[in-house]
Parts: sequence; C-alpha cells; structure tokens
Amino acid sequence: MRKKTLAISIALIYSSVFALSSPLAQAQVRAKSAPVAKLKPSELSLEQLYRAQSYAGKAASQLRFSSDGRYLAYAWNPFGEEGNDLYIHDTETGKTSRITSPAVMKTYDAPEDWDRFEKKLKQKEKELNERQAKAEAQAAYLRGEKVDLLQWERAAIEELKRELAEKKSKAASLKAEKEAEAAKEKAAGGTNTNTAAISKAENEKKEAEKELWELRDELKKKLSKEKLKNNDLYPGIENLVWAKQAQELIFQYRGDLFRLQAATGKIERLTKTDKVERILSYTADDNGYLYMDDKRIYAASFSNGTLRQLNPELIHAEDVEKKYSLASTILSEDKQWMAITANAAPADPSKAPQGRQVEIMNYSERFATAKKVGREVSDDKRTVPASALYIRKVSEDSMRQPQPVFTNDGGDVWFEMSRVAFSKDGTQYTFSTWEREKELLRIYVGNSADNAKPKIVFERRNQVGHEVVDVVSPQFTPDGQQLIAVLDELGYRQPYRIDTATGKATPILKGDFEAHQILGFSPDSSTMFVMANRDDFAAMNLFKVTLANGEMQALGQSGDFHRTSAMSESGQKLASVAGQWSSRPELKLLDLQANGKVSSKTLTDSHDPKWNAVNLIQPERFSFTNRHGDKIEAYAFKPQNWSSGDNRPAIVYTYGGPLGDRHIIETDSFQPTAYLFGMYMAAKHGYVTVAVDPRGHSNYGRKFSDANWEQAGKPQTEDLEDLAKYMQKKLGVDGKRIGLTGWSFGGFQTQYTMYTSPDVFAAGIAGAGPTEWENYNSWYSGRTIGKVDRSKPNLRRYSLLPLTVGLKKPLMLVHGMQDPNVLYQDTVNVYRALLENGKESLVDLFLDPDGEHGMGGAVKPKAWHKKYESFFLQHLGKAK
Repeated sequence: MRKKTLAISIALIYSSVFALSSPLAQAQVRAKSAPVAKLKPSELSLEQLYRAQSYAGKAASQLRFSSDGRYLAYAWNPFGEEGNDLYIHDTETGKTSRITSPAVMKTYDAPEDWDRFEKKLKQKEKELNERQAKAEAQAAYLRGEKVDLLQWERAAIEELKRELAEKKSKAASLKAEKEAEAAKEKAAGGTNTNTAAISKAENEKKEAEKELWELRDELKKKLSKEKLKNNDLYPGIENLVWAKQAQELIFQYRGDLFRLQAATGKIERLTKTDKVERILSYTADDNGYLYMDDKRIYAASFSNGTLRQLNPELIHAEDVEKKYSLASTILSEDKQWMAITANAAPADPSKAPQGRQVEIMNYSERFATAKKVGREVSDDKRTVPASALYIRKVSEDSMRQPQPVFTNDGGDVWFEMSRVAFSKDGTQYTFSTWEREKELLRIYVGNSADNAKPKIVFERRNQVGHEVVDVVSPQFTPDGQQLIAVLDELGYRQPYRIDTATGKATPILKGDFEAHQILGFSPDSSTMFVMANRDDFAAMNLFKVTLANGEMQALGQSGDFHRTSAMSESGQKLASVAGQWSSRPELKLLDLQANGKVSSKTLTDSHDPKWNAVNLIQPERFSFTNRHGDKIEAYAFKPQNWSSGDNRPAIVYTYGGPLGDRHIIETDSFQPTAYLFGMYMAAKHGYVTVAVDPRGHSNYGRKFSDANWEQAGKPQTEDLEDLAKYMQKKLGVDGKRIGLTGWSFGGFQTQYTMYTSPDVFAAGIAGAGPTEWENYNSWYSGRTIGKVDRSKPNLRRYSLLPLTVGLKKPLMLVHGMQDPNVLYQDTVNVYRALLENGKESLVDLFLDPDGEHGMGGAVKPKAWHKKYESFFLQHLGKAK
C-alpha cells in the first residue's frame, strides 16, 4: 500500500552536516595537518601496503544534472563512511550540500533496522582492526619477537562463554517461571510438590563446562552465522532522477522512493511498502512519477494518489496459447511511448529444460558438501525462449493486445538484442541484433505510431568486432535526423552515421583509437560528446566532437582516465570521475565556456592520505615494438639507484584477454599485483617490475582484441618473448632471472607461456587460470577463443593439459576452491597433468579453501602476495 508521510525540512540539517562532512571541508582540515611522510623502502611491509582497510575511498556514482544544468546530484561518501549518500552541487553558488546521512535517514526506518546497522558496523570495525593486528603480530612472530598469537581466540572464546552463560541463564529463568506457575496450579488442586526434589534434579542435570574443542566448534558456528551480509550496513541511496523542468528529484532508499526540493532541502516520502520500488522518471508534466517493481511500471500522481499500471502481461496476438512474460520496459524521453520486450513461457514449466549445473565442493564443515552453480559451456544445447518486442502508447487504456513489431523464435541459437532507444520526440525507435552462428549484425529503425515491422537500415556479416550489440548501441541525435551507432568497420570501435535509406555507414571520427562510449549530444544536434583514448591508450579522455567534420576537442586533463561520466542537457557541463597515478580519481565538474576553454573543479576528496606514506615509487610508462611491428604498451617500477647497466631480477605481470575495455595499463589503476606488488618488490627488494598489455586486450582495436581467435595464448607469448629481450637491453634486467605472473586470463597466459616457451621466464605464478576452455562460460569462449560446436566440446583443442609436458621452470598454481567463474577443477586437472608428466619438483599449489575468483576467503591479499614474495625471492634471488 502506498502512503504519503510526513514531509520534513532538512535545510538546516544538511547545511550543518555539510560543514562537518563535505569533501571541501575535509580537504581544508587535511591541508592544515602535517603532510604524511613516506616510509623508507626498508620499512615498507606487505602488512602496511595490503592493510585490512583499503586506502582507496569510494568513487562518486549516480551522476545526474538537473534539466537546467544548475544542480549536479551524485551519490558518494567520504573515506571511512558507510553507504553512498546524496549530495547536491549548485554550479551557480559553488556550494555542495550533503542531503542524506545516517542521522537524516534514520528517521524513516524502524529502530530495529538501526540497531542492526549500528551493531554490524561495530562488528565490521572490530573485524578490520583484529585482522590488521593479527597480520602485524604474525609478521612480528616470524621475525622472532615474543607475540601472543592466541590472544584473539581466547578473547573470542571468553565472549562466547559469556553469551552461552547468559543464554543458559535466560532459558533457566524462563523454565523456572513456568515450573513455578505449574507448581501453583498443582498446589491449588491439592497436589503436593517437592520443590527441593525438583531443585536437586535440576542441579543433577546441569551441564558440565564445555571443553575447548567444543567451544572452538561453537565459535566457528557463531562466526558463520554472524558473517556480514550486503544489507547489514547502512546503504545510502541507490538511484535518482530529476524532474523535467522543476528543480527537484526523486531518489531511492532501501526500496522506497523520496522526493527532494533542491533549493530548500525539503524531503517527502512517496512510498512505504514491503516491495522494492525503482524510480524511472517524472511524468512529462512533472505532476507525477513512473516507477517499477520487479517488472511492472506504474504511473503515480503527486496530487490525487492515483496509481496505474502501464505494462500489462501480453499474449501473442497470432498465438493466444503462447503466454509472454515481461522482460523489460523502456520509456521514450517524452514518456508517451513504451518499448516492451517479453519472453514466451514454456507451456509446461515443470518440463522446461534445465541448464547445466556444476558442483563446487565446500570443505568448511566436518564432511565436505557440494553446492551447485549454473554453467553454460560451448557444447550445451541452447534453450533461448521465443521473444517479442511491442511498441505501445503510454496513455493507451485499451485492453486489446498489441501486435509485436519484432519477434525471434528462440531455440538452439545465440541471439542478442540491444536496448531500444527512442528519438527525443518519441516518434522513432531503434535497436540492434546479433546472431552469433550467422555472424550477422543488424540495426533496425521503426516508427512508433504505425505498429509496423521496423526496417533493417544496416546489416553486416562476419567481422564486426567484439561485445557487439552492447557496444553498437544505436541512437538518434536530438533532432531525430541522424542515426549514430558504434561500429568496428576500420579496426577500432567508433561512432558512425548510418544512412537509413541506403544502409551506408560513414565514420565520424578519424584515427586509430577507441571511442565506443557516447555520452550525449548538444540540443541542436551539432555536437557529440564521447569518451576516447585518442591521445593515450592508457588514458580515457572526454571529447567534444563536431558532427559535421569530426573535429575533436579534448576536455579533461591530459593523462586522466575518465570513468563514470554525465553531461548536462545543454552540453555545457560535464561531470566525470577521473584521475591518474599521481592524482587518484575524484569527481570533477567540467564547464565548457563560451571562449572554448574548459574550467575544472574537483568536488570530492575520497582517499586516505596515509596512502602517500606507502606509495614509494611512481611507475614509468614505456612501449616497445614487437616482431610484427605492433606497439605494445607497458609500465615499469624501477628501484632506487637503478641504471640501465644493472643485472637485476624482474617480474612481469600480464592479463592478455579481451573483455569490454579491459586492459592493465590504465593510468588510474592501482591493481593489487601489477601496481601494489610491483611497487613493493622494486622498493623493498630492488627488482624491476613490469606490467604489460600484449596483443589480446580490448581497447587497442580489433587487431588486439581478435588476436586470440583460434590461437589462444600464442600472440601474447610472442609479445612476452619480445618484452623479455627488451628488458635485458633497456631495463637493466638479468635475462635469466625474469618471473611471470597473471590472474584469470593472465593465469592461463602465464601457464601457456611457461609450457610453450619454457626458457624465457625463470619462474611463474598462475592465478585462477582457465586451463580447459571447453569448461568455461560460452558467452566468453565462443566469441574470443574459437568457433564452437554444440555437438561436441571442440574447444578442447585449446586445452593446456597436453602442453604441460613442456614445463622446465618452477610454477606455482593459485586458486580459490569455491570459484564459480573459473572452476577450481581446471587447476586440479592441469596439476594432475603436470604430475603425470614428471613435473612434481617444479609445481606448487597455493589454495584458498573458501576463496572465489578473487580469492577473499581464508587468504587475504596480504597473505597471497606474501606467498608471491617468498616464491620469487626463492627462484629469482635478490638484487645485488
């Protein structure tokens, strides 16, 4: 049931909170404090570098400008605070106000919820403090210092004993009360009760004190039961939308909706239900709002409380026996049209085909148990449901079922369809489809009003690049006159203008770089805003593009990597989370001035300044040319007193696989092994450490992203061989003491290189690598490794198992045994093959019994890299 509840003015509250909690105020306080002194290299420890609480703060999210561009709303919180609260920046006054906070939102929740939030926050803080204290104590113990390593267990057991005693006391009191009441009833009935005998009997039944091993078992159960969950801590807001004209917005908090007046800070609660409501938008006239529950969209009025469902369940008009369930609904910007996608439900759900389930073993109990996770591999027969697309007017009250404008029969096919995008006035819509088996990409355009089949305006077969429909993302310019889509026609993903009459695709930009994210257009449709790595493959800048001639103007600071970004409707203001190694990512407001210049203002201060104490060395960028003439990007950490004539040990970190825009050489990435461990080994042990992006990565164009196709691992190994030669000539490295490591695809790549080019690297550590591609998820393997055959597991031809015979140098395999992504069995099977091939003296296993793909179970980042340190020092030696 929907309710309107008390509206409270929090203008004074949030202005006072701002004074204490704003990023600007915090920055001023920090500026007054003494700068953090860097540690000496000899003082740096992994316990400090990988401390229990990360040095990195939260990045701002949910960036949204008001319709007039005056206000920027975003979700964020300062370092060390839970949740993501709502902030409003006024671009006219330059003031940032914190709207929500625990103190404000507490008034809308049940006291029991906040009892839990506060209790769990204390638990989290205690766990982090204990984890850090244990790590430091364990290191001290290994140095020979006298340390009590059991103090935390004893304290936990004493606390447990108190809890058990209290629980037992309460149970005994309750039992005594019941027995006393029963005794009174018996006495009233003339029955004598020997209370002394009862007391004696109770004393005889009293339990003996639990032994230590029993208490340890009880403690294990308690810790498992009390393990922190996602909803245990204060979450802050989840989403927000601005009104079309008014300076107000609606935000989500814990599944309910709240309305905020930007100028006054007045909050009004709109919903209070036991369902999760998700805000979509205001109505076109700002007199109400549209929101969703699980799949249905509702229109609500501010004034009269009316509520109307907009997307009813559907029946295929030509097949009334086929029931369709809603999959998604997209509204046009003017809120006049809906694009509804629906999937056909099986006639008999009980007979619906079940997907493959694989078992993952859990060894945390007395006897091992198994949990099942879904997995679709390349030779699984697909059961894609039939689907349909409906275009329907929002105001349509007729119960007559509309005809679908597009259908797909589903079945044993790989079919993907993009989100529908409407023109600004709602009169047109567009979407793209990809059929993997046919290698067929299509873009459709339709008229919203005529309910006819949309027209195919663009079609390509075979080489269309990777990620496909999620990247293509066709959309109209605001005037509705141009259709823009991101294509890979010339080897790089960039925006193209599609001629809807001829199907011709004309590139808008010129140059060899990636520009596959369009932020928006100016209101007059003359300008487009994109994110691109035109000037630096390791960075991602914001660019203003003149559509008529493709001229590009860089807007952000050189070297910054821009992530989450948004633009105002006028195109004059942009907000973006951006940064680089020398200046960690923060929310920045860019103002495009009339004279063509761009002013920039930083709105957040997110990170712990103590990071500066442990960040001892900055990486140095370099590139080299491989044997095929390709430029390969990399960076290196060089130790103090380095010279090119040195003969130092070295470590190379690699990934090597295509995925979205995934690569390692990114100017804002502090990756745990490539950056943190690389910096540590250079500073502490005098190693030269290198992170590299060989062919295989995304964001370097199709030549790189397609490099793995039907030769997985081979191009990367060639590039790694060329890198090793370069390091010997240019980086002062001993060619006989170079180690190699990588995670996930990098774990595969490390193994492939160690097996097929066994004399290049002196030791390797392979983390969570897929060794049998026929067992990996087909959404990835079938588009990056090779063509699949659903009649047999033909990707087995790319298995690493037969290649293990080539190993000559020490190799450590690392894996989380609960990994649902790359199955632990892949490491077990390659380990078996290594043993069968007589490599037992060369191979080690390092396992996290409770870890998943990123580990995080019993093995935390400090311990995992401590193992790396020990392994490489053992096999590569110390720097002279």
